[in-house]
Amino acid sequence: MRDTIDAKASYSPLFILVTCLFIAALIAANVISVKLIAVGNWFVPAGVVVFPLSYIFGDVLTEVYGYRAARRVIWLGFLCNLLVVLAIWVAGLWPAAPFWQDQQAYNTILGFTPRLLLASFLAYLVGEFANSVVLARLKIATAGRWLWMRTIGSTLVGEGLDSLIFITVAFAGLPNFDLPTAIITQWLIKVAYEVIATPLTYLVVGFLKRSEGMDVYDRHTRFNPLAVND
Repeated sequence: MRDTIDAKASYSPLFILVTCLFIAALIAANVISVKLIAVGNWFVPAGVVVFPLSYIFGDVLTEVYGYRAARRVIWLGFLCNLLVVLAIWVAGLWPAAPFWQDQQAYNTILGFTPRLLLASFLAYLVGEFANSVVLARLKIATAGRWLWMRTIGSTLVGEGLDSLIFITVAFAGLPNFDLPTAIITQWLIKVAYEVIATPLTYLVVGFLKRSEGMDVYDRHTRFNPLAVND
């Protein structure tokens, strides 16, 4: 198996498929998070239904194609999400047809506040990059063994930072809002998602490594998240 990734391999059909699933999970989570759902006695944004999938696909990208490929996809996901947000915002500002009476419903469901947007974007970038860096470094430290430990360990860090940043920035200061409980609840649900999906992660990673003929180790990689052309 190859220890480095080349440009041609990075644009293989399977790589593009995983990238699309990563971005789809990210955008879907941001759209549905406007709804709060009950998980037992806990109340969390509905995005927890699908958002952990972005971390699973992120794990797959880093494990098979390496940190440099994952870094490009993370930034691509950020730009795609930004485009969706801008499109929703512009459509909301555009004068509605005279017979269309659902502007308030549109604003309620699809409207974004600057605070929530800031929380979402910051949490995404910090969490995803932390997840990818931890996974890549653990792969080197363990010589590629114990995939379950690496995926769960990186998720503990990445999802922990994501939950901490998003909940704190979005909801700190709101009356009667239990900040620590909300952070821990989201974190535990997302990590549990990763644990349950571990067998599927093994199947997907194994299939991709065999199909692509690669298994990248980031021994000489710069982990600067801004070095997109590295």
